[in-house]
Amino acid sequence: MSETNPVAALPRGLIAILRGLKPEESQSVVGALIEAGFTAIEIPLNSPEPFRSIETAVKLAPADCLIGAGTVLTADDVVRLDGIGGRLVISPNVDVDVLGEAARRSMVTMPGVFTPTEAFTAIKAGATALKFFPASVLGPAGIAAIRAVLPPALPIGAVGGVSERDFSAYRAVGVRTFGIGSSLYKPGSSAAEVGAKARAIVQAYDEAFAG
Repeated sequence: MSETNPVAALPRGLIAILRGLKPEESQSVVGALIEAGFTAIEIPLNSPEPFRSIETAVKLAPADCLIGAGTVLTADDVVRLDGIGGRLVISPNVDVDVLGEAARRSMVTMPGVFTPTEAFTAIKAGATALKFFPASVLGPAGIAAIRAVLPPALPIGAVGGVSERDFSAYRAVGVRTFGIGSSLYKPGSSAAEVGAKARAIVQAYDEAFAG
């Protein structure tokens, strides 16, 4: 992986996961996240009318933000996401059809892996980055053991049961990218609540990765 890898190039390795976001909330919540310093936002496809929310987010976000979908399970979802300007494709699993379609469209992919076999299958299929999921089960030590055999420049993310309290422990094993879900947003959260949590998370990240 080169330094131009779009996940590695994020100013902060923080991906907001907005599972359950409603279209009418998307502008205010996404706006609060961008204002707080988030530059990658995932709206899972098992949210209400997710493509409407993603389209709103794409129109709102600066060009250097990665906006896209999570829980992407089919190549058709990739095609639809590309059609509304989404660039980020995140999945809970490794599906070579999803990864292949996204690669053909020059989209950014981050499939979920848990084992070395899944990790290398994803790499062979052209994944931009990997997310270890659920990270809370593997923990920093488990991810470090698998990461030892992976390409050293490949961006690795920790997702699932991860909050700002875990940044330092994961930094110690070379992980700088995190998917932040329920500790940042839960269905019904107001934009003000999300903004306050986002600012605290950004501050914690900057402190953990300073120097």
